[in-house]
Amino acid sequence: MALIVLWDIDHTLIDNAGVSKEIYAAAYEAVTGSRPVEPAVTEGRTDRLIMRDMFGRNGVAEPPWPDVEAALIQAGAERLGALQVRGIALPGVQDVLKAAAAQPGWVSSVLTGNIAANARVKLSAFGLDALLDLPVGAYGADAEERPHLVGVARRRIHRDRNLSAGTPVVLVGDTPRDVEAALTSGAHIIAVATGVDSPAALEAAGAPVVLPDLSDTDRVLRLLEDIARS
Repeated sequence: MALIVLWDIDHTLIDNAGVSKEIYAAAYEAVTGSRPVEPAVTEGRTDRLIMRDMFGRNGVAEPPWPDVEAALIQAGAERLGALQVRGIALPGVQDVLKAAAAQPGWVSSVLTGNIAANARVKLSAFGLDALLDLPVGAYGADAEERPHLVGVARRRIHRDRNLSAGTPVVLVGDTPRDVEAALTSGAHIIAVATGVDSPAALEAAGAPVVLPDLSDTDRVLRLLEDIARS
């Protein structure tokens, strides 16, 4: 049974303890020369949209994206140590990622609003990067809107991992935007209430399954196996 599992990172796999917003603030300062008055608002959006919104709310013209991305990469690399000290891998994440990676015919990767370099920083801070097939994931520089990232990951996986176009795809994430991305792209969704959004909010967004966290490895695997058989 083939399956594509795409995991969100922040508040699904890890708690970044506020380091993400420090990265955005540092990148903003690097490209504008001044500190932001209005902080970044994330809400499950891509880095492109987070930074665009941040420039707009601070009354600054948006710099060229390559400059912004370079500043984000530098800011992320500089905060690896802070992530390791202040952040955590969320309950059950190590075990469930190991279990998914061991399943024959499955590709377990990421779908995240983070740019690729900072996704790797966040995952490597807790030893999670080796448990995921990161080259075929979808990242915040690949598209502005999260639903479009599903197609990016599908194309990469079909091309580079030789899975058929009909292979089921499931997103695992903690925000209504994760739910929206799945439902509007024909993917399945397993929502986890490990972020700021309540189970009720995730259900209202359309998630058929909402877990309190990923600590019940057997249950998560059963849900994924059911989707693989669908």
